Amino acid sequence: MKENIRKNFDTSTTAYEEYEAQTGRFEELAARLAAEMDQRQRAPLDRVLDAGAGSGISTGVFERGDRDVVALDISRGMLRENRTANRVQADFDHLPFAARSFDAVAFTASLFLTPDPERAVTEARRVVRPGGTVGAVAPLGWTTPDGTDVFDAVGRESRSPTAATDVETALRSAFDVTAGEWTFETTGRNLRLFHTVPAMAARLYPRLDPETRVEKATRLLADVDGPVHQQWRWIVGVRDDSPD
Repeated sequence: MKENIRKNFDTSTTAYEEYEAQTGRFEELAARLAAEMDQRQRAPLDRVLDAGAGSGISTGVFERGDRDVVALDISRGMLRENRTANRVQADFDHLPFAARSFDAVAFTASLFLTPDPERAVTEARRVVRPGGTVGAVAPLGWTTPDGTDVFDAVGRESRSPTAATDVETALRSAFDVTAGEWTFETTGRNLRLFHTVPAMAARLYPRLDPETRVEKATRLLADVDGPVHQQWRWIVGVRDDSPD
């Protein structure tokens, strides 16, 4: 599965940037997550691991305030677009860093992409210093204003490799956690634009090639109109001060 995820994002750089240019969604998610992490920090977040950094949208947010940020991603194609000086191509299930190397680890819209969140969380705890902070954002779905799942209406299920509830459970097993939800009002057009990103269209048609899955997702969502709500779960944890 990890190899498929890497390939999906390698082919998604242009469409991903086009969606972000239109909506600013991932920058907003990173900014909100950074604010929640700052509120709960027990020590300054001077050195941050941006785990699943992609093209650098979240990296730029976490670099504000002159933080030392390391951008890590499994996709060479996405990471090539990341302009930060410290870039590492690796899997956050197997972090190539020494224990207690960071003040914080941020998974902005990335931890739900691993089929084994417990492994990734164990690694995050290992590289975070006692008292350090971890943050993650995971999708809850798209609904109409009355709460109806958009994909129920079109007869298709949208599925992440790992559900938001499982991401939260994994984090709660290793950190002292606070969590909440964000809802963004968007449009049917932006919903379709989101699914022109091959890695996102894979949530609907994981077994199809990138071009075909995007075409099918576009047809599936062609008639979705009016306001649409996009919902995300945020989870912020603090590592207790006792050494492992």
